[in-house]
Amino acid sequence: MADPRERLIVALDVSSLAAARKIVDAVSDSASIYKIGMQLFTAEGPRAVEEVAAMGKQVFLDLKYHDIPNTVSAAVREAAKLGASMLTVHGAGGSAMLNAAVEAAQGRSLKLLAVTVLTSMDEHDLHEIGVEEDMGDQVFRIASLALHAGCAGIVSSAREVRSLRKKLESEFLAVTPGVRPAGSDKGDQARIVTPAEAIAAGASHIVVGRPITAAPDPARAAREILDQVAQPVG
Repeated sequence: MADPRERLIVALDVSSLAAARKIVDAVSDSASIYKIGMQLFTAEGPRAVEEVAAMGKQVFLDLKYHDIPNTVSAAVREAAKLGASMLTVHGAGGSAMLNAAVEAAQGRSLKLLAVTVLTSMDEHDLHEIGVEEDMGDQVFRIASLALHAGCAGIVSSAREVRSLRKKLESEFLAVTPGVRPAGSDKGDQARIVTPAEAIAAGASHIVVGRPITAAPDPARAAREILDQVAQPVG
């Protein structure tokens, strides 16, 4: 995965296909993968996935499925039919759910990624919901569960990826949200890193939204992030 354009996922966190198309057109030369999350999918439905895929782009469908195994299994099959290339499920759904999701994705060109702990959460948030382990241990627990079930990778803050790479023997995709160029507003994220730090830590992909999509010149912002991806910190 030497091409930085294959490692940058641009988040289409907008409310219309018109706005999504505008972003894709603006940064098309800098990114091959685009995230469609709850906002755009709720506003425009499955056609959002179909249209972005029809533009020749890969779709990272970030709906974080977390339900009973049968429901998640059925949803995974439908996501594959739409043409999504990557799909998120919540690792906290447990082994039965993860196994069902993986089975549903078999034979399809769809990579399943398990969300470990949201990058908006910190230690206090974990303790608030009854998780007494520290952040690193909780992320490792869920990542191990997901990879054992056969998921292609995980979604995690880059702050935990370096440790995961050392502890887990298998190769896996590591998609890292909460990525902000140096000096950017961290917004509602709690565990953020720069693009260069994320790649140096072992991230296979980084997800960047507002620093690109809300920039005065999205194309330029995307190119600057690509430069950081190509030359990570040591």
